[in-house]
Amino acid sequence: MKRIPEQGRDREQLIAEMEEFRQNDANYREAKTWSLVYFLGDDHTEFLKRCYGLYFSENALNPMAFSSLKRFESEVVSMTASMLHGDQQVVGTMTSGGTESCLLAVKTYRDRARKRWRIWTGKPEMIAPETVHVAFEKAAEYFDVKMVHARVDRNYQVDVKSVARLINRNTALIVASAPCYPFGVVDPIDQLSRLALKHRIPLHVDACLGGFLLPWVERLGYPVPPFDFRLPGVTSITADIHKYGFAAKGASVILYRNQDYLKHQFFIHTDWAGGIYASPALLGTRPGGAIAAAWAAMQALGEEGYLDLARTTMDTTRKLIDGIGSLPEIEVLGQPHMSVFAYRSRTPEVSIYAVGDQMERRGWHIDRQQKPESLHAMVTPGHARVVDRYLADLKESVATVKGSPNLYAEGQAAMYGMISKIPLRGLIKNNVLKMMLEMYGPQGSIPDLGRQAEKEDLATRLGRLFLRLRH
Repeated sequence: MKRIPEQGRDREQLIAEMEEFRQNDANYREAKTWSLVYFLGDDHTEFLKRCYGLYFSENALNPMAFSSLKRFESEVVSMTASMLHGDQQVVGTMTSGGTESCLLAVKTYRDRARKRWRIWTGKPEMIAPETVHVAFEKAAEYFDVKMVHARVDRNYQVDVKSVARLINRNTALIVASAPCYPFGVVDPIDQLSRLALKHRIPLHVDACLGGFLLPWVERLGYPVPPFDFRLPGVTSITADIHKYGFAAKGASVILYRNQDYLKHQFFIHTDWAGGIYASPALLGTRPGGAIAAAWAAMQALGEEGYLDLARTTMDTTRKLIDGIGSLPEIEVLGQPHMSVFAYRSRTPEVSIYAVGDQMERRGWHIDRQQKPESLHAMVTPGHARVVDRYLADLKESVATVKGSPNLYAEGQAAMYGMISKIPLRGLIKNNVLKMMLEMYGPQGSIPDLGRQAEKEDLATRLGRLFLRLRH
């Protein structure tokens, strides 16, 4: 439909159409997805909908107009800070999600550096691991900050000596992951904390993924490296409530050790014809429903609820990792600290991307990675009921690929295998750009992912990659 209909349509008919449209979407309700959705069941979802609906029209742009929303936000910030061992001086704001939180951290430290440097020394820089979330690459591009990558070790943790060598007078911040998205490992943030203090450089911890799980995993007795405000060099932390906090999308938190950092996040303009304008985060209009539902989720689950969910999640994760480890053809990468991990092939005879294709034929939604070629899994409590089926299907998939080595040249295995090996990365970027222009152009549509892969040209194949991009 390209135009607004002349006459309004029947609402029940529209709902029926929307239900039909979603039939081919990823099946998260049956725990067939391993990213994107954190589903605790219909009861919890309906509760969140009710809480969201109570504040469906409210706008947190003006906290004086909707003081209840400001109360919710303040209490969410305080509860999160307490969970992450912050003291009474820790402050922050809610955001629309992890990407906004990461963008704000970079913007804040860029502006702080500009105001602190009496003599301009050059373009602000941030040092981050090669495994840092892509949101920081986006922030670097948006805010004209130079991204400087530090190498990682065999366990995919950032090499602290590499970080130390990269520090210079333009360094505005250091970024660490707790954990990194690709491999689920927490960087050695205790060592980075000492390094940051020595050089008086802010240290931001991206705990968007682990912020609402690692504290409970630690309480269960699992070895979790220190990553939060207990480390004096940590100046800020981001944590997504709509991930393992099991709130409605989109809800995240960015915390700062004190207001001396937070003040650089605010935007204030006093000369607009519409009046004095002040905004705490990137968005102007801030949906009240997401803020209210985040507060309600934290209140409803409580520490006991989060602890139980973490126990189920980690029990399931251990079973998955042990099951994958029992297959001689594949292996888990690194030593994950929580419920996120990747696994790859041990032998060239078994293409891991072809294994992914076989798993999708069995109904699973599979995420693929590169550097190295691997499959990715993010475990939630809902996966407890399907872990045995997943492992059985994985064993069958590996056997199928092992028995038919040429599967690496078919389907998405061929596409991802090709993309991961193309040395001219600019070629990939240009073709993804073409696909995006096609998707968002006047006749925009989503490319067909499942047909005539063997006839697709390079641009079409590369375009399909974009549909796998996350966060």
